Amino acid sequence: MIDPRTPCIIGVGRKTWHPDEVDENGAPEPLKMWELVSRAAGDDSGVPKILESLDSIDVVYSQTWQYDDAPGRLSELLKTKPSRSEYSGIGGTTPQVLTQNAATRILAGKSDAALIVGAEALATKRAFKKRGESPTYSFPPANKTPFPWEAPFDDSELAHEVTPAWLTFALFDSARRASRGVALDEYREELGRMFAPMTKIAAANPDAWYRIARTVNEIVEPQPDNRMVGYPYTKYMVSVMDVDMAAAVIMTSHERADSLGIPRDRRVYLRGWCYATDPIYVAEHPDLSASPAMAAAGKEAQRLAGVGTDEIAHLDLYSCFGSSLNFARDTLGISLADTRPLTVTGGLPYHGGAGSDYMTHSIATMADTLRNDPGSYGMVTGVGMHMTKHVFGIYSTTPGTLAPPNQKDIQSQLDKKPTNKIVESHNGLATIATYCVVHGRDGEPQHAVLVCDVEEGQRAYAILSDIEACRMGENTELIGRSVQLTPTAIDLPTSKSATRHYAELVN
Repeated sequence: MIDPRTPCIIGVGRKTWHPDEVDENGAPEPLKMWELVSRAAGDDSGVPKILESLDSIDVVYSQTWQYDDAPGRLSELLKTKPSRSEYSGIGGTTPQVLTQNAATRILAGKSDAALIVGAEALATKRAFKKRGESPTYSFPPANKTPFPWEAPFDDSELAHEVTPAWLTFALFDSARRASRGVALDEYREELGRMFAPMTKIAAANPDAWYRIARTVNEIVEPQPDNRMVGYPYTKYMVSVMDVDMAAAVIMTSHERADSLGIPRDRRVYLRGWCYATDPIYVAEHPDLSASPAMAAAGKEAQRLAGVGTDEIAHLDLYSCFGSSLNFARDTLGISLADTRPLTVTGGLPYHGGAGSDYMTHSIATMADTLRNDPGSYGMVTGVGMHMTKHVFGIYSTTPGTLAPPNQKDIQSQLDKKPTNKIVESHNGLATIATYCVVHGRDGEPQHAVLVCDVEEGQRAYAILSDIEACRMGENTELIGRSVQLTPTAIDLPTSKSATRHYAELVN
């Protein structure tokens, strides 16, 4: 007997506006994109009029353009009057969190038909900027809205420019490499072996931004069109955000799907999920080579779904950078020898990661994948901010008993774990805990960003400006090496003063 309140996906829609498919005006504005994929999801359900009876709409934050009332304007276009509607915050976990929150409301009898939708036209916005122009879209807010950062930047991270995601995720990957005792070139080869199969999936996906299959060498070796960005990552290893794409998911209760006449083989059920967080700032993480929150969230989602990793046929692991994939593989026990693809879309570097909306594409594509493989299980994962936020969702066309996860207790246990203190000023010896060599747009190394252990439970960021030492750090492991830190006062862009540590290798 299926619980009539069991939530299920009944319709999905997604669309990509490739550069060769649009004129100089590019993709439509996000509001129009939301409408188009929402209607596509309605059509996919077989009951387009479902859009007129939605009781919940969630719109994923769009970096392209801010509206005065994003969900309200979309509701007008869809001719629907939901009892609740919200515009989300940011982060790679957002669409799955919105989907599981909708599922929780459906389980509780507070909702019967929910829409989750997102879109970005960042490639179009970039093209306008190159021409010295700005797109003019509809319904701007009366007052400019600030970007919804969830936590303030740490002054020490700003002083050492520990802000780009490609840099922070590279710091985690380097720590993982050292913890496993893998040689530098061998580790980069492993990154290439992990990413190369994903490019083949992207090449076969009409919605992917880059539909090009690449070899391991093409991904790993720096070339003029594949420069080193931040060691160990080349350009072909990093997420692509400047894309024009949108996706939508419609979720209802099982009984509502019955009343709408949705065929059983078109329904995809959420079988388990969990969200958890690690510390906010990189140097705070006691173990830079793993994620306790990712492990806890993955375990709970699998417990609720009643399936182990080996029983999950289809995966879409969040792939903004190598470390998000590697940490997930470690959590799930998936080796490089495993033949299961790590993505159903092609992944963020090749399908494209549309701001905070990639997971809507992941969920929508997974839904179609499961419809084509009835009875199988699929897992999607998300990572937000700098390896801070983690979410897992498990889906199947086969329904089962469903209950919300024990997220509060799980997070409470995670929050009890000690974190490292970030030291703003340290004059003396330190030990490199991890590092990333930063390259310029010409492909040449500029400096290295270090995370250093200074005392028990304390860390400091530092800049290694010796270019030869940076080059050495791409051939010889620097983690565990001693450095002399010299604090220097600098002014931050925020007009505040801070301390920057300059590092010099000892011996």
